[in-house]
Amino acid sequence: MSDALVRVKEHLSTLNPAERAAAEYILGNPAEAARISIYVLAKNAYVSPSAVVRLCHTVGFSGFKEFRRSLLTELAAEEAEQRIAAKEIVKSDTIEEIIPKITSINIQSLYETERLMNPKVLNQCVDLIQNADKVIFFGLGASWLAARDAYEKFLRINKPCALNEDWHLQLLSALNSTKRDVGIVISYSGQTAEMIECMKAMKENHTPMIAITRSVKSPVYDLADYRLYTTSNESLFRSAAMSSRISQLNIIDILYTAYANRQYDYSLKQLRKTHIKK
Repeated sequence: MSDALVRVKEHLSTLNPAERAAAEYILGNPAEAARISIYVLAKNAYVSPSAVVRLCHTVGFSGFKEFRRSLLTELAAEEAEQRIAAKEIVKSDTIEEIIPKITSINIQSLYETERLMNPKVLNQCVDLIQNADKVIFFGLGASWLAARDAYEKFLRINKPCALNEDWHLQLLSALNSTKRDVGIVISYSGQTAEMIECMKAMKENHTPMIAITRSVKSPVYDLADYRLYTTSNESLFRSAAMSSRISQLNIIDILYTAYANRQYDYSLKQLRKTHIKK
């Protein structure tokens, strides 16, 4: 289930003025919003308590109590992440120190990815893939490795799909896409120029797009029809794309498994058929 702040950010541009004022107060003062009453929050945001309740309903909560519980959980998780972030690799680290540090960061990445996963959106993505004539994967660098993993998984269960290593060929795939296809674009930053170009081409063709990216506004975020969020904390040796790669691969595993489970018997049959004996 998505975190409270993620949901608020997602809906911010669609809120009415009163709900938006409450949302902006919460985003600017999350720790305070998690501990005060709905009446104090409403007073501080210069709105009515009913506007706060409507905001909670709009972003998918039954009411303010459920929203606040989610917010408290999110803030507690962020504190844990900050403790892990304090364990950055330093020059004097020994092998014995590097092992638990990297492991802790990767574990935290998986937990964060789980918290950002919205089952409703995931279900819609599986619907798209199930009904698509072809799934086209896009990615560069470390994101291409995640796309390659996805390509091999879906190919094994006989879902028509495509992936090119050269980005010019990826662009050709985008230009030739149709509304019966689905594009899955993987980009941690959401700013990769080549991926944006491919997405613009697919948008022209009315091809539905799923983005595996961070839960922050970016061109990839804006162009996508559906979004599956990776961890947005890539603080350690960013050029190596460590925790974001773990997050991307976890999302691919979830998406693939959810799709395969829709057609359980057929998927098992295909996995047996495509097993290569060594």
